[in-house]
Amino acid sequence: MRLLYNSLIKKIAFCLLISFFIACSSSKPVVRTTKEPVNKTRPEIVVRTDKKPVEKPTQPKAEPIVTVPTSTNSQTETLEATSKVKVTTEIVLAYIDKYKDVAQKNMRNHGVPASIALAQAILESGAGTGDLSRQANNHFGIKCHKDWNGPSVKHDDDEAQECFRKYDNVYDSYQDYANFLRGRRWYDPLFKLEQDDYKGWAKGLKKAGYATDPAYPTKLIGLIERYQLQKYDAEVLGKDYVPTTPTNSVTVADKQTEKPQPTTDQHQVVKGDTLYSISKRYNISIEELRKKNNITENAISIGQLLQIK
Repeated sequence: MRLLYNSLIKKIAFCLLISFFIACSSSKPVVRTTKEPVNKTRPEIVVRTDKKPVEKPTQPKAEPIVTVPTSTNSQTETLEATSKVKVTTEIVLAYIDKYKDVAQKNMRNHGVPASIALAQAILESGAGTGDLSRQANNHFGIKCHKDWNGPSVKHDDDEAQECFRKYDNVYDSYQDYANFLRGRRWYDPLFKLEQDDYKGWAKGLKKAGYATDPAYPTKLIGLIERYQLQKYDAEVLGKDYVPTTPTNSVTVADKQTEKPQPTTDQHQVVKGDTLYSISKRYNISIEELRKKNNITENAISIGQLLQIK
């Protein structure tokens, strides 16, 4: 009986042991023999060959600042000869300061009053701002004429594309201007005047045919007296200069001489008129226009009255 009991105990212990091993084996993790690929994907790097470099924004270029000198006496002049331009008092004064020495040199060497040379240059060149003066250094509006063999430019004046003298520099223009007056006999009476007689010179230039504008002498005298150009004559002549107060201070812009109204037999020149256009309008030849109006240089001015019949 005791033996049977011991045998039963052994069987129970054996069964418990077997159950323990089975339970332990079922709790072990499953080990796979084939590994699944780890899908660690790298981000795709795209290289663009057409990518343009990013440009840094640029600031717009600043416009150049032009400083214009100011003055309590700043006025505007309209200078009208080979070019019609508007200039300030400062521009005219700067022009005088720049070229007064060459004008005085011409006066000593050739007898042309410095005041007259400066006044004509200011008027004809627009104080150096006119087209002809900038393109050809021609400050006196001198055309080619038959005796000119030097360089030239074309410029619209009394007629389209007329021939004007061209100079290497402004000083050559002043020199040629003096030679021009000295070399033509109809200007001889001018050199018999006193060198400081600027009024006589202004009127004599008009009479000799330098310009056909009836107001030409008045314009020159007005410029001389307004800017006191006669003091440069006094310096050359060694005289004391006493500033004068213009009695008829007629400037180019401020006042024009009163002109009679045209009659049916006359034509008043307006901007854009040339001898050619006027001759076509009234069916008259250019030569006949010249004879009727005593025109020698083909020069006409705005406001001028021309006899057409």
